[in-house]
Amino acid sequence: MSTYLTILGFNSAIPTVNSSPTAQFLEMEERAFLIDCGEGTQVQLRKAKARFSKINHIFISHLHGDHCFGLPGLIASFRLLGRETPLHVYGPKGIKEMLETIFKITETHKGFEVIYHELESKKSEKIYEDNRVEVYTIPLDHRIYCNGYLFREKPKERHLNMQEIAKYPEIETCDYHNLKLGKDFILSDGYVLKNKILTTEPSKSVSYAFCSDTRYLETILPIIDRVDVLYHESTFLHDLKEMADNTGHTTALEAARIARKANVGKLILGHFSNRYHDLSVFTDEAREVFPNSFLPKALEPIKI
Repeated sequence: MSTYLTILGFNSAIPTVNSSPTAQFLEMEERAFLIDCGEGTQVQLRKAKARFSKINHIFISHLHGDHCFGLPGLIASFRLLGRETPLHVYGPKGIKEMLETIFKITETHKGFEVIYHELESKKSEKIYEDNRVEVYTIPLDHRIYCNGYLFREKPKERHLNMQEIAKYPEIETCDYHNLKLGKDFILSDGYVLKNKILTTEPSKSVSYAFCSDTRYLETILPIIDRVDVLYHESTFLHDLKEMADNTGHTTALEAARIARKANVGKLILGHFSNRYHDLSVFTDEAREVFPNSFLPKALEPIKI
């Protein structure tokens, strides 16, 4: 099963005719995660032909409007679409009060349970886990409390070598699960069949790191070390580094330095200031430090 990232919006602050604020749709191990929810996210989800019903977990980086103002409308649409499944919302402390106040004032009746996971730790912590995927926070340095998120597939099961297994009638279908988990098989005469004979190496587990609004921050390096794909904000070019520092943002050059020092596979830049009309200047700057840097393409699925 492949992992796909669809970037729904990647510009900063103000929506434009051709771009939307931050939002991403991540499909990993048959799970669907929504990362940030700027204004217009549900329209972008429609354009991406994403199934709303698959989204059970939403991760909000921080409570600036271009990252969360689309969330009340999306939740209201869930109700209109007949949702009954609980929805988990992860975000900074205060997100529950914000949403529930809106729902109260507008008399929005959800019809399903919203389970809030409010975050306030300044250390990385595991906030989601099931048998296939785990998610960690990436503490960032913005003007307000902010987290990025690391999504990581757990080690996958080994593949069965059916040609070899067929040589041993004692191995039944019910034994396949233990073989996939890496266990040896003991024949009735006590002979031990090593697992590496009966199986082949598992598929590679992949990882994706989303780093939203932040100043240049090297403390994230151990958390995102060797991730396959890193999305890192790059609001300004480096000639405006002072403005980036003052507003709690990163330059394209700094994002590339983070990618290089973390040994990531691929860097996707984003969260561009509207002052720039030709976005190729961001990759021009970043590729001088980290050649495998790219611009996002809205609504185009990226295989990780």
